[in-house]
Amino acid sequence: EMGKAECHFINGTEKVRLVVRNFYNREEIVRYDSDVGRYVGLTPCAEKAAWNLNSNPAEMERRRAEVDTYCRGNYELA
Repeated sequence: EMGKAECHFINGTEKVRLVVRNFYNREEIVRYDSDVGRYVGLTPCAEKAAWNLNSNPAEMERRRAEVDTYCRGNYELA
């Protein structure tokens, strides 16, 4: 299992997009996109995992806050 987080900066820090991808066995199974605002299951089996993550308010609040803490906080490093 592997996870990958990407920050996309559009026009400096005015528009920031966070994309978190989760892979299993070299296949992307679940993706969080801050523009969508929720997890999306990319395989039939992963749809239940995405539903479980979306129904957890603490997880969703943490992901929404990562746009500011993770992306904007590391903008100057990038």
